[in-house]
Amino acid sequence: MSGRFVEIPYRMLPGETLDALLEAFVTRQGYDTTDTSGEGMRGWVATLKRQLERSELIIAHDLQTETTEVMTLAQWRAFGRDIADDEEG
Repeated sequence: MSGRFVEIPYRMLPGETLDALLEAFVTRQGYDTTDTSGEGMRGWVATLKRQLERSELIIAHDLQTETTEVMTLAQWRAFGRDIADDEEG
């Protein structure tokens, strides 16, 4: 992958920043935050933090657009291929 993207270890982020990124990921992925357990968004954020701990999710920063996103490993790999394809053209 080009030098355009940097993986950011989630432990380096302040708690509020990490929570905001995870909440944006939940919203973007269309997760149901109206679950009956009463946990809602907090429950999803806790689940995603466990996935970060298991390296099932990554946080990537795009140096070109200066945006930071949470991605699954599959999204990260697909995104990297898409960018590489774009740069070849």
